[in-house]
Amino acid sequence: MNKEESETKPPRKRASRRGNSAATIGDVAREARCSPMTVSRVVNGEGNVREQTREQVLEAIRKLNYSPNRAARSLAGGEQLRIALMFENPSASYLSEFLMGALEEASRNDIHLEVQRCEASEEAMALMRKLAGEGIHGFILPSPLCDDQKVIDLARELDAVSIAVGPGKAEGLHGAVMIDEFQAAYDMTRHIIDLGHERIGFIVGNPEQVASGRRLNGFRAAMEDSGLTPSEELIVQGRFTYRSGMAGAERLLSAQPQPTAIFASNDDMAAATVAVAHRKHLDVPNDITVCGFDDTAMASTIWPELTTVRQPIREMTAWAVTAIARIVRSRRTEGRPKTQQKILPYTLIRRESDAAPSLVHAAGTNGTNNGNTDV
Repeated sequence: MNKEESETKPPRKRASRRGNSAATIGDVAREARCSPMTVSRVVNGEGNVREQTREQVLEAIRKLNYSPNRAARSLAGGEQLRIALMFENPSASYLSEFLMGALEEASRNDIHLEVQRCEASEEAMALMRKLAGEGIHGFILPSPLCDDQKVIDLARELDAVSIAVGPGKAEGLHGAVMIDEFQAAYDMTRHIIDLGHERIGFIVGNPEQVASGRRLNGFRAAMEDSGLTPSEELIVQGRFTYRSGMAGAERLLSAQPQPTAIFASNDDMAAATVAVAHRKHLDVPNDITVCGFDDTAMASTIWPELTTVRQPIREMTAWAVTAIARIVRSRRTEGRPKTQQKILPYTLIRRESDAAPSLVHAAGTNGTNNGNTDV
């Protein structure tokens, strides 16, 4: 380069990214305003990082679409983690949210995720033995598997890192992530009562899942604390499936007198209740209020959209993935780490399926509620 060229060419700007190449750990560190070592700790699931810093790093990873360099990690002596997600859940909408959370988090952290369906505890146990023999590092166990004592005992026997998602109890496993099922159902029931309803139907979830009983207990407690006696004829058994919701709704809407509101233990059964109400020429919410639980995609794709409890399903499974990674890696350095447990917040989401009972509507009220209400 001659003197004239050096004087006329503008100075080169330092790029935060190297051309069009993929983001590096340094890019993530700059975006998150922390050191590359901190980014490495977050990527490897280590526990000695402040929660706020961890969230900043994860947000930077998502923003920059950063993917850890597997070859470099291999040279550094790292080993790609393998986690098995085992499920036995007939709710397609719940399962979709559940899988997306786990898959996204596994992809971000270079973790190999194996998704396995099990129809019964015996099948689950046989699969766990097989995968443990093949060197799987950990298991994610949603309900009802995480409430199955045989499965819990086997996980302990295999000494496999196991995280429960939405269990009735966390004993016997290395960790658990959940919401307060009792309080969430209590708050939804009180919301329905506060609208003016007294004759309220309830569709119970799968009797094999402890969470079902906790939601039912929350419903009963809210009724009793409000001076109302739950009518046993208005409490019907479901199984968290759309079909069981239809059967339950048929029973409830055939009762004399009919309930003025129905609280279903999940969105699939609530959506089925709306369908049965429409078939009986009942308007939702002006003739009957219908509320659900979970806030899956189903809740906002039917008409009217459901008032429901938002359970952060994606966040729960994402936490389970990183918790397993953290435990496995800390085992190598610390021996036997402490049990991990997380209770995440829920939210009562008000949409268009709830209203005051038609006989006590205030003048000018159209019975439609929009917007979100934090619990």
